[in-house]
Parts: sequence; C-alpha cells; structure tokens
Amino acid sequence: MAHLLGAESVHVEYPTRVVLDGVTLGVSDGDRIGIVGRNGDGKSTLLGVLSGRLVPDEGKVTRRGGLRVAALEQTDDLDDAETVGHAIVGTRSEHLWAGDPRVRGIIAGLVADLGWDVRIGTLSGGQRRRVALAALLVGDWDLVILDEPTNHLDVEGVQWLAEHLQQRWPRTQGGLLVVTHDRWFLDEVATATWEVHDRMVEPFDGGYAAYVLQRVERDRQAATLEAKRQNLMRKELAWLRRGAPARTSKPKFRIDAANVLIEDVPPPRDRVELAKLATARLGKDVVDIENVSVSYGENVVLTDVTWLIGPGDRLAVLGANGAGKSTLLGLVSGSVRPTHGRVKRGKTVKVGMLDQRFADLDTIADDRVREVLARTRTTFSVDGRDLTPAQLLERLGFAREHLSARVNELSGGQRRRLQLLLVLLDEPNVLILDEPTNDVDTEMLTAMEDLLDSWPGTLLVVSHDRYLIERVTDTQYAILDGGLRHLPGGVDEYLRLRSQEQAGAEDTVRRDAPSSSAADQRAVAKALQATERKLDRVGERIAALHAQMADHDPSDYVGLDRLHDELRDLEAEAGQLEDTWLDLSEQAG
Repeated sequence: MAHLLGAESVHVEYPTRVVLDGVTLGVSDGDRIGIVGRNGDGKSTLLGVLSGRLVPDEGKVTRRGGLRVAALEQTDDLDDAETVGHAIVGTRSEHLWAGDPRVRGIIAGLVADLGWDVRIGTLSGGQRRRVALAALLVGDWDLVILDEPTNHLDVEGVQWLAEHLQQRWPRTQGGLLVVTHDRWFLDEVATATWEVHDRMVEPFDGGYAAYVLQRVERDRQAATLEAKRQNLMRKELAWLRRGAPARTSKPKFRIDAANVLIEDVPPPRDRVELAKLATARLGKDVVDIENVSVSYGENVVLTDVTWLIGPGDRLAVLGANGAGKSTLLGLVSGSVRPTHGRVKRGKTVKVGMLDQRFADLDTIADDRVREVLARTRTTFSVDGRDLTPAQLLERLGFAREHLSARVNELSGGQRRRLQLLLVLLDEPNVLILDEPTNDVDTEMLTAMEDLLDSWPGTLLVVSHDRYLIERVTDTQYAILDGGLRHLPGGVDEYLRLRSQEQAGAEDTVRRDAPSSSAADQRAVAKALQATERKLDRVGERIAALHAQMADHDPSDYVGLDRLHDELRDLEAEAGQLEDTWLDLSEQAG
C-alpha cells in the first residue's frame, strides 16, 4: 500500500510537561486508525502534528507529494455570517452538487433538519458541529483526520457516519485517523488502534474489541502495571466476549485466547443481588408514569406515555434529537409536570442526575477539589469495600495531584469525574445519566461502567453511545412519534424502526414483511441476536426468582406477593421477547 504520511522522532512539549517524545509512525493507503488514550495524554496534539496544524519541537512529518488532507478539530472555523448551504458546498452550482449522490447523502445524513439559508451564527453548538463535519466530508481527500466526530450526533447519526466512512474509499485506498470515545464506532470503522500514553504511541491491530484483548495480554506480561487497571480491562474483555456475537466473531478477535483470559472473570453484574438491594432501598414503588402527555404551548412532545419503573431497573431511552428524551427524564426527576396524566413516585425515591451541563459545579467553582471532598461523606461502599471520596475519585481516573486544583481549573473530563462522584456521594437510589459520555475518554467510561456495575439502585440512561447503552442497561425504550416503545431488539431494533419510519412506511414495525435488501437482512440478523441475548437474560432472572421464592419464608405473604408480581412481569416480558424472536426469525427466512 502506498505511503501517505509519516512522523519521525516527533517531540512535543508544553511549558509544564512533555506530551510526545520520540514518536515514529506512518499512515498508508487503506489504513483506518482509531486513536484512544486518557484525556490530556496527547491525542489531539498528535492529530495536530500529523495534519500540519502544529509544528513539533523536534522531529519531522513527511507527506506524499500532492497529498490531500482534511482535518475536523474540536472547534470549528465557520463564518457566522455565511449560510449553512454556502458553508457546505461553497460557490458550486446547485446542479453540480445536487447531481452528486455522495454529496446528497452527506447532506441528508447530517443536516437534513437545517435550513439551507440559515446563518451559521444562529446555530447551536451541535448544529455547527454537524455543518462543519458535512463541509469536510463533501470534499475529495486522500486522508481524513477526525477529532471526536461523534460529539453531538445521535445514535442514527453515528451509524450513518460509520457507514459513510466504511464506503468512502475502496478498501486499499484513502486513509482515516479518528479520535473518539465512542467504542462501538471504533469497532465499526477502525482496522487498527493507536493508544497514546506516557508520551508514546503504541499500535494495536483491529478495532476496540481487539485492542482490549491485546491490551490485557500486554498488561499481564508487564507486571509493573497496576493490578486494578488490569482487572478492569479483563472485566471489559469479559463483557465484550460474552456480549454481541457480531462484535466477537471477527477473525481478528482471537476467541480462544480471550476465553482463557476471562475464564475466572464473573459476569459484570449480579442482577438478582442488585435487584434485592435496590428493593431494600426503594421498596416496590419507584416511579409510575401513567397516560402522560406533555405540551409546550402548541408543541406536543409526549403523548399518552405509560412507563412503570421498578427497583433495580437499568433502562436506556433512545430517540432522535428533539424527540422528548430530556422531557421524559424531567418527568422522572420531577422537574417537568405533565399536561395530562399523572406521575406517581415512591415515598423513598431520591433522584440523582448527571446532566449535560455542569450547573451543579458552578457554586463550588472557586473551591479546591480537596475542600469539596472534605465536606462530603467519609466513606462510600463499592463491591463490599469502603472507599474514601479521594480513593473513589482516583478509581474514576482522577490523578491525586489534581486534588489541589480549583474546580474551575479542571478540564471537561475531570469536571465530569468530579460531578459523577458528587452525585454518587449524595446517595441517590434513582440515578439519571443524560449524555454521560460528553468530555470523557474511553478509560473514564470503562471506570464509570465498572462503578455502575455494583451500584444498587434504578438506573436511567440517555446516550448516543450504543456501546455504553448495551454495557450498563438491560432494557431499552425509544420515543417514536411522541410515544414510548419498548425495544426487545435493543439499539438495532430502534435503528430499524427509524429507518422504516423515515422511509414513510405506514406500519413502522412491519415485522411480517420480508426485508428486500442486504442491509435490511443484516439489521434483522442483529436484532435477532440481540433478542436472543435478552431472552437468555430474562430466563436467568426467572430461574433465579424461582429459586428465591423456594427459599422464601412461606409465612411472609407480602414478600411472596411481591415476588409473584416480579415473576409475572418477567414472564410477560419473556412472552413478548419470544413473539419478537418468532417475527424476526420469519423475516430472516
């Protein structure tokens, strides 16, 4: 494969520290490289050096003659005065760009909801981001460099971008470098992974799943690395191996080696034990949303929604931007009142919320982190161990030297870690995570998921990160046309429904209609696999509940009645999943 660019002995340092030291690497035609690493370790610096935006203090970067490079940075340079259309296609005649299927597809995939003549200065940050991404993708480039391209994209937008990048060049042509915390996206687009750490860049074969396997092998061989990080990555590998078959069946993912590494790793969560603890903290009633509609003036957001949330439920909510996800979370938290219907909360419910903003940190902006922690609880129990707030913060990847920093001096990722810690220390029994992946790296996400595995309460998640959704939640719902729909097939079923909805189908489910395209067949196959996994999970919970009922005190009628109610709900869910499985099996042919 032809060489595109290379870096030789690159050294970059800032006034307080060295970021890259002696880095030598190359990019060739056909390379699709995902870049991971902790926030602050130099991922964006590396992209800046390779794109030519930054000049290294030592070393050099060489390019093939005539190489066409485009880079999407975390901030855009769009002109506030120009229109959306001009920012994307410039002065090209309409018949030229409109006649190009690739350009039409990019516009439809990223900015279909934006007016062509709307001024850039009137757009939100997320809308500007999508315009900047569209403007880059419509060009012809040999190498595309993307820094956090999935920020502000919903689940559908992330899938569209992955498919676009997969099809953008022939397999042995073009190059892609991408920094992202979206691990599903990495597995879809990357054939190699670079980890930036300790002033160096270490290459791995394959996407995120393969990287985790190789990282665990490396950590096992390097006895000097911390045992806690090794155990955490082994736990992550165990979930990957036991999770979606499509993720672990790729030839590059060495299944036998993975099985050896995880043979003594338990499942991420003991669902029965967590449900028992959650019930003890919450009681039987958590939040019941019954026949609720919400309108803002003439704008109807939710219509006749019924959602019964129980103790220990781990639920995800999917939906397009503006569909009403935040409104639904507001009904749960109490910040939104229904226009019609009612919301009933259990007497012991205490809601904690990790939102997209950092408003709860504003009041302590001038305080030092150690001063903030000194005012909190002295211990917090995780996996049966009592940890101090500082130890818990360190477990989330917060360096001890930053304990002396003021809150307003922290980076976005550090503020997110502190925000999550303060929410947990407040001891909520219902935890709401609204786009929790913003401003965090993959290591922080892994640590957060590990912490949530042992959290005994009800968990509600809204996120465009499908990896996180599949990892920490057991049941998914979607807001479609103002209503709330259960998704036995998970994210894949949601994407299939949205695709049908956008195609103008009268019946958005149409499970009795055979899929005609290969893409539809793949979507059905994935939904079938997801349904099988959910059936296995529900079956395990039913078996565990039968065992629990057999051991229960027969004179405790109240307790037995509660267990019977739980069993009835689980059996109803299993029946619905079986119906879905049969329908999908017929479609799969």
